Amino acid sequence: MMNPKRSVVSRRSRPAKEPLSHEQIVKTAYTLLKEEGMPGLTMRKIAKELDTGPSSLYVYFKNVQELNAYVMDHGLGELVLPAENEGEAAWKERLFGALNAYLMLLYEQPGLAELSLTTFPIGPNYLHLTEYILSSLHEAGLGPRSAAWGLDLFMVYVSSIAFEQASRQKNGSMQVSAIQQSFLSADPNRYPMIASLNNEMFSGDIASRERFRWGLEVILQGLLQTRT
Repeated sequence: MMNPKRSVVSRRSRPAKEPLSHEQIVKTAYTLLKEEGMPGLTMRKIAKELDTGPSSLYVYFKNVQELNAYVMDHGLGELVLPAENEGEAAWKERLFGALNAYLMLLYEQPGLAELSLTTFPIGPNYLHLTEYILSSLHEAGLGPRSAAWGLDLFMVYVSSIAFEQASRQKNGSMQVSAIQQSFLSADPNRYPMIASLNNEMFSGDIASRERFRWGLEVILQGLLQTRT
């Protein structure tokens, strides 16, 4: 027997769910990445956030690896590259400025730092960053191979530095302190080189990114020596 006092809500009166799309899935996945890190990037979690089933996502992406590639590119949309400038050494300022901006973006989004080590981005934002760096290396006088391979070296270097920093933030400074203490307490008779270089092993001003820039310079000078 029907209850005459019960109000019936028509499905038509409910707010319509936003249609599923490639862009909506990528944006949702990126939000989960920022909130949960890599554990948030599962088809099940993304589908749940979108109020749909995981199978629906495979209409737009072959697998989670392909989705991650677009998520990484979406994150790079927040990257602000240095403005064009002129001068004899302008290419180096642009190159290091772009790599520093990339580092800071990964610092601010730790999940993106981890994703950058496991994913090759797909999309216009990564193409723009790649073109920017390659143009700087071309202006430096590098040949095709040195420019192409040098790009890989720079990107992996920046990603690894950012991921290391993200890991420290996640796990705290105790792990770093323990490693440092193990070096300081090493037997100088057995490990004479470690003992003699202890002051330098953990040196480098983090705030000014002195050590980071030194690494960029080492890679660049090696590339300039080959120029192939």
